[in-house]
Amino acid sequence: MSEQSPEGGRYEDGSAQALPEYAERVLDVAELIPPGRVMTYGDVAEWLEQGGPRQVGRVMALYGGAAPWWRVVRADGVLLPGHEQRALGHYRAEGTPLKEASRAAEGHLPRIDMRRARWDGGDRAEGHT
Repeated sequence: MSEQSPEGGRYEDGSAQALPEYAERVLDVAELIPPGRVMTYGDVAEWLEQGGPRQVGRVMALYGGAAPWWRVVRADGVLLPGHEQRALGHYRAEGTPLKEASRAAEGHLPRIDMRRARWDGGDRAEGHT
C-alpha cells in the first residue's frame, strides 16, 4: 500500500505532492484486483465510468509503482514491454493463468490467459469509487 498524505492523497515515491483525483481512483481499483487476476486498462476505465484505456495506462505509468501494477494489463495479454520479467515473477507467484509461448514466438514469453485471469470487479458495489 502506498504512503498517504495528510489530505488523504498518495505520494509518488515519497514526494510531498498528492496525486490527482483520477490517479487515486485508478490506483484504488488496481489495489482491489485479487492476486492471480487482472483487469485491462479499458476494464478499469469502464469500472470507474471515466476516462479510457490510454488515461489509465498513463496513470499506471506515472504513479503505479506502489500499486500492484502487474494486475492492470493490455487486453491482448502481452506482458508490459520493459517489465516482462518482473511481471512474470509476480504472475507466477500469484498463480495468474498464463499461456505459454510457442517456440516461434519472439522472446518465448508467455501471455496472460485473459479468458481465465480477467476479473470483472466482483462485488464492486462494495468500495466502488
